[in-house]
Amino acid sequence: MSLADLLTYENLGNVELPPLAPKATSLDGQSESAVVLWESHDSKVQMGVWECTPGRFDTQHKDNSEICHIIEGEVELLRNDGEACRLGPGDALVLPRGWTGQWNVIKHVRKMWVVQYD
Repeated sequence: MSLADLLTYENLGNVELPPLAPKATSLDGQSESAVVLWESHDSKVQMGVWECTPGRFDTQHKDNSEICHIIEGEVELLRNDGEACRLGPGDALVLPRGWTGQWNVIKHVRKMWVVQYD
């Protein structure tokens, strides 16, 4: 059996990212960096690694859903109704299409993400 069509990504904590740059949606002057590791042929699904400095930013998932796995750092997600969820290394979350809220990056965070666009 051949695994020639299998893509693997080892040690996502060490994936090289571009230099940090200002995050446009930040409420606190954060910086971020990301790299897309894989994209489907129709560009409707992407996988990558992202990191961000501490601070807060608003997010809306109007036309996509996202699965995240926290590699390092600590975040708190706040729904618009005020409910909060705190996550750290090894935790995963799903942001369904239509989710809106705020990320509060407590400790510099790195995550693996998979986004599916409509």
